[in-house]
Amino acid sequence: MTTASAFFCRDCLTVCKTDEETRCSHCGSPRLLKHQGLETLSIAHIDCDAFYASIEKRDNPEIMNKPVIIGGGKRGVVSTACYLARIRGVRSAMPMFKARQLCPEAVVVPPNIDKYKVVSREIRQMMLELTPLVEPLSIDEAFLDLSGTERLHHGIPALTLAKLARRIENELNLTVSVGLSYNKFLAKVASDLEKPRGFSVITREEAVSFLADKPVGIIYGVGPAAQERLAKIGITKIKQIQLAPLDKLAGAIGNDVLRLLALSRGEDKRRVEPVHEVKSISNETTFETDISSYEELETILWRLSEKVSQRMKHAGFATTSVTLKLKDNKFQTISRVRSGLPPTQLAARIFDVARQILKKECEKPRAYRLIGVGATELCDPTEADQGDLADTTVIKTAQMEGAIDSLRQKFGANAIKKGISLRRS
Repeated sequence: MTTASAFFCRDCLTVCKTDEETRCSHCGSPRLLKHQGLETLSIAHIDCDAFYASIEKRDNPEIMNKPVIIGGGKRGVVSTACYLARIRGVRSAMPMFKARQLCPEAVVVPPNIDKYKVVSREIRQMMLELTPLVEPLSIDEAFLDLSGTERLHHGIPALTLAKLARRIENELNLTVSVGLSYNKFLAKVASDLEKPRGFSVITREEAVSFLADKPVGIIYGVGPAAQERLAKIGITKIKQIQLAPLDKLAGAIGNDVLRLLALSRGEDKRRVEPVHEVKSISNETTFETDISSYEELETILWRLSEKVSQRMKHAGFATTSVTLKLKDNKFQTISRVRSGLPPTQLAARIFDVARQILKKECEKPRAYRLIGVGATELCDPTEADQGDLADTTVIKTAQMEGAIDSLRQKFGANAIKKGISLRRS
């Protein structure tokens, strides 16, 4: 029998007396959380339900009962879609033209990232009030480790999480789905099982059997290419990984085979890490119409380089590597990297490197639908843009950009612009 402490109503949080009840004796809700071994679990994954779309619906009651797509432009992609739009087949990262075809009656709302970040911080603060072990994965999801918090919160982690979900719903008028297990991999899998407003549990005792019939693609890191390689040796379900000879798996997966085997058996030793190391800073844009002109692409590249530079300066990083990303009109992605550069924070330096790569790529007869620039191999900014006998201009460039940054901070982002950014494109 499930213990009383592990049997409660998710709506009113009343602890139920027996596991024979199908509705809460206090409020009548059918949303009772019953699971053998629930009280032993403390690793959670919380995922906001259709986060961007839910915020827009909350803030505009006129679209509450309509399908909503967050995105925009003929050539853009879907950032997210509400569940009414998802029923029609709309998915994140889908081209907007296809989303409009699938759901022509949808209300399309341009994303407002600044607004979403404010709400994300509010939810994050609620999480941190429960445990310092909060590991954000993105703006709308995070892992939590609630180990040892029972006395502090007067209840098992499952009950604490249910209180959090109810608080988010009551105070922010948004819903979340919760996955609870004994490690991060299974908590993430669980949170996807019953969206929206879900609360799913996977215990250690049931992990292997639960995973057995699931497709290999639910294992993080097993993308389409790996799935295709596994399918060629007859492996499409996790139970086939669990039973497969090591050499057979290694032939398809290579060095990743031990991780794959461990996850297929519900083993994941990763801890919930409160702080992630920033590995790159980038910016990209998709065009309304394809562009083949180097001059037009160069103008856009400068604007992106400025944004990357500003973000690096704000975050306290420099870079020794610049990446240029292009996507052509056949959806082929081209990524070129220049590494081993002198450390820099300067837009001009990032732009000069990226422009050289761009010029070479534009020698080929192609039209592009997307361009992006990124700073990778981030490093300490104290060593950046110092100059030497072979590079005497960098200090003047740094002083000039510093003056421009000061003017923009005082008078706004458009207070001063470089001539190249004023070209029409």
